[in-house]
Amino acid sequence: MMRTRPLKVALLGCGVVGSEVARIMTTHAADLAARIGAPVELAGVAVRRPDKVREGIDPALVTTDATALVKRGDIDVVVEVIGGIEPARTLITTAFAHGASVVSANKALIAQDGAALHAAAGEHGRDLYYEAAVAGAIPLIRPLRESLAGDKVNRVLGIVNGTTNFILDAMDTTGAGYQEALDEATALGYAEADPTADVEGFDAAAKAAILAGIAFHTRVRLDDVYREGMTEVTAADFASAREMGCTIKLLAICERAADGGSVTARVHPAMIPLSHPLANVREAYNAVFVESEAAGQLMFYGPGAGGSPTASAVLGDLVAVCRNRIGGATGPGESAYAALPVSPMGDVVTRYHISLDVADKPGVLAQVATVFAEHGVSIDTVRQSGKDGEASLVVVTHRASDAALGGTVEALRKLDTVRGVASIMRVEGE
Repeated sequence: MMRTRPLKVALLGCGVVGSEVARIMTTHAADLAARIGAPVELAGVAVRRPDKVREGIDPALVTTDATALVKRGDIDVVVEVIGGIEPARTLITTAFAHGASVVSANKALIAQDGAALHAAAGEHGRDLYYEAAVAGAIPLIRPLRESLAGDKVNRVLGIVNGTTNFILDAMDTTGAGYQEALDEATALGYAEADPTADVEGFDAAAKAAILAGIAFHTRVRLDDVYREGMTEVTAADFASAREMGCTIKLLAICERAADGGSVTARVHPAMIPLSHPLANVREAYNAVFVESEAAGQLMFYGPGAGGSPTASAVLGDLVAVCRNRIGGATGPGESAYAALPVSPMGDVVTRYHISLDVADKPGVLAQVATVFAEHGVSIDTVRQSGKDGEASLVVVTHRASDAALGGTVEALRKLDTVRGVASIMRVEGE
């Protein structure tokens, strides 16, 4: 039997995502009510510019006083899609204190202060859901938090930023340089006017922190994630990748150590074999590869951003939270019982592709090989080409720690025969 009293929803933010959430709530009201067991009512919309025309939204619902809206006391669920740290953090904790559960798409805030927000939700017996904070429409947080709750996840490897994937895919498929591909992404609306958060890996790092925390039942903050952007990736790097049967992606990688005693979380460009499922993720799409002990290998794929995809994730959370509200229950909160230490990047072990500019003369390869051996880094393959006294030397290593590789590169730079280190890139997915 359906409850007749509606559940009241306050919407914080009415931009690309917020306006789509409001539209779906209106156009799919009957379906949402049937799925929830009660009607949902948009009770207020907090915005910065109240005079802007918002199609389909009653102007009487619009307010600039977000604090007053979340303090009303009759709000059942607050949907936060304004982003950033403040005032979002204060508004969310205020909502909990005044009886509302929260659905958020705020990756930066969850990555930085997720533990405190979960504690506030638990203190007041309310829900905090944030499926939309990672990978847009792709159901990922709920499968990790609920479907795989009885399994042991060992690795999460993924493309979680559509802008960077569009740029790298364009460089790979058209031969464009970084700036040319970025300009195309900007013209098509995939990149912001200031693309720093995307291309320098900040966006992906926040998502990696959230994924690692859920996957490994450990608190992983944004500061724990190693981050390296992709602005230095060149057409020459793609040429080298193709010669190895690889392509290049900006990856978020969260791993449990082999002994199970620690975890790592990192974001950086990497070469991956063309045979790997992530190699075929094109344009602005996202995909995440999950490896667990019982389920094995799972892949989640779909649009990772945009108004409609992100709104889909928000509405999924809204339905779940409203159902909990009607049943007088709450969903899963933070699970950080494992409390595993987060290892520094220096401890991470992987393969490397190093391109060196060297003098084209006898003995150079022997000198370089000696440096690798002295630092305990085993060489898998070497390729050398050159003329007129200059040469390019490409070395692909077996698995080595980041610290060992760093020491190797530092020693290589001191050789008289090494003119420079053209590029260093990790090789993943094997």
